[in-house]
Amino acid sequence: MQEIRMTKPEIHTNKYINREVSWLDFNGRVLQEASDENVPLIERLRFLGIFSNNLDEFFKVRYATVKRIVEAGKEGKNELGGIKAQELLEIITQIVINQQSESLEILEAIHKRLADENIYIIDETEINNIQNEFIRRYFISNVSPALVTIILNDDVVLPNLKDSAAYLAVKMEMKSGDKQYALIEIPKNIDRFVVLPKEGDKNYIIILDDLLRYCLRDIFNIFDYETISAHMIKITRDGELDFESDLSKSFIDKVSDSVKHRKQGEPVRFVYDKTIDQETLDYLMTKMGIDDMDSVIPGGRYHNRRDYMGFPSLGRTDLLYDKIEALPIKGLSLEDSIFEAIEKKDYLLYAPYQTFSYVVKFLREAALDPKVKTIKITIYRLAEISHIASSLINAAINGKTVTVSIELRARFDEQANIDYAQQMEDEGINLIFGVQGLKVHSKMCVIEREEGKKIKRYGFISTGNFNESTAKIYTDYTLFTANGKILKDVNKIFSFFETNYKIYRYKHLITSPHYTKKAIFKLIDAEIKNVKEGREGYIRLKMNSVSSYAMIDKLYQASNAGVKIQMIIRGICCLIPGVPGMSENIEVISIVDKFLEHPRVYVFGNNGDPKVYISSADWMTRNIDNRVEVSCPIYDEDIKQEIMDTLDICWSDNVKARLINSSEVNEYKKDNKEKVRSQYATYEYYLNKINS
Repeated sequence: MQEIRMTKPEIHTNKYINREVSWLDFNGRVLQEASDENVPLIERLRFLGIFSNNLDEFFKVRYATVKRIVEAGKEGKNELGGIKAQELLEIITQIVINQQSESLEILEAIHKRLADENIYIIDETEINNIQNEFIRRYFISNVSPALVTIILNDDVVLPNLKDSAAYLAVKMEMKSGDKQYALIEIPKNIDRFVVLPKEGDKNYIIILDDLLRYCLRDIFNIFDYETISAHMIKITRDGELDFESDLSKSFIDKVSDSVKHRKQGEPVRFVYDKTIDQETLDYLMTKMGIDDMDSVIPGGRYHNRRDYMGFPSLGRTDLLYDKIEALPIKGLSLEDSIFEAIEKKDYLLYAPYQTFSYVVKFLREAALDPKVKTIKITIYRLAEISHIASSLINAAINGKTVTVSIELRARFDEQANIDYAQQMEDEGINLIFGVQGLKVHSKMCVIEREEGKKIKRYGFISTGNFNESTAKIYTDYTLFTANGKILKDVNKIFSFFETNYKIYRYKHLITSPHYTKKAIFKLIDAEIKNVKEGREGYIRLKMNSVSSYAMIDKLYQASNAGVKIQMIIRGICCLIPGVPGMSENIEVISIVDKFLEHPRVYVFGNNGDPKVYISSADWMTRNIDNRVEVSCPIYDEDIKQEIMDTLDICWSDNVKARLINSSEVNEYKKDNKEKVRSQYATYEYYLNKINS
């Protein structure tokens, strides 16, 4: 197994890791999966695609934010963990250059391994006669009609290049001695990997970029050139939304306009093929207005490696992860009434180990049940074809009062949510577009059912989005409950959406933005008190990210008091564990594997009677102070034990767990115990529960 290792840049503080640097460390863990020879070969290519896609989003949002600080003439040290903004831009660029270089080496190694499996990725110089005929036909019928080719002239203003689109920068040396430049946009609506006719046992693939290089003479046949060359470039634009203050516009129109304006966002990164000649590079950078504050990164022959997420499997299931069949929940049937089962006891769904179909079943039953009068749900991200949305529309058609709080500002899903919102509105669903100044990130649903002369509530609260597609690859907990006390609090949150000038009090749920910090501090203080009084005190946390300095400082305080703290953090971790006098009682690991670890879980020892919460909130400033988030207590003792069991399995991982912020970046956790790969062990755990 090849380990990706790099030296940490100087971070100018011994208390926090810079958020951006920590995120790049996380993406380094994704890159490790691409380099791991124990990962199936085609899956390794797909991890390279995830690495590249992550990097695109990072530059659109985080790099763009730091650049805005610089342009505003600020240092930004307080917000950036002690690093000056201009210095941070340079650190980011250097780390990314190193990671990109590493990724190219990994890609080359994977290509060699693919050849061992009779899968050949060929370029325009390796095409034989049979392939030539296929490519010519394919180009004429599929590619040529979709091409956008921009001829560049000194006196013509360059049109805005599309964010994250890949272009071939073409240079023609004319017979007249002049030079002519052009750009070819790589079509997004055509598969990037063109599968060529199979020859015996050999599979051949050509990347669309190389197919275009092969057909350059067809594209530019009207030009009288001596030589022609093409090199890939890509530009990434600032992806933050800027909202107008026009009071005459609806919120949905403002978001829609902001999404359109994103296309004209300022450039923040320019990636180019490092073999391009300097004259062409200088011409393009001048033409595009690329300056010193943009991240200029020399790359390989191909950009938009995110497309490797869709690399064709060619029927080679032996080069993919074994598919797992999502398991049923013991005692909860998809064929019987889900309300009758939940009325008797709470149930926990842990996707993708268990099937997400229970969430869809809940809403479908609610849509059809004549006794159900109201449905209220929060939506952050939906699947492209959403059974959740269709169930809610079905309910509205059947006369239910359906209220949907849909977050139009879910980053990079804004347009999809706008489209669904308009569709729901057309069917009479009552839409709530969040709360001014706050994103609604909570994941909850409550229905009201008429039972005799009483109204009974049923619902579910989750750590993840109600999205059938991501539920197959994101690990998330969903609690199904008829607990009237919890669901009364959920109902209050929907009341807050309607009358957000009024701050409600909640007896069971912990909610942002008003109560999360105070409630978590109180729980941490209880553990500190236990230790000071000679009892055991411990905290176990599982989240995507921890970057709130206030929350980190509180954990440092607990560590100094002797509270044992274990943290499983997939992504950003600004906390530095294991520092004497500050955090010697804190251990942090990160797990990156087949599934994306997504749950938020908080466990507090509570002197032998653990308090367990599932939550939508990471410990980031935005989640604590600027979003509507919900943390739900687990009262059912069996479910509480189930969550703690799965946390134990994660903590014992010594195959895919990395040590966070150790002396070497992303060092694997190693011990002499029996090998535990937590995601596979978790599936076995649920398989055994069914059979027990």
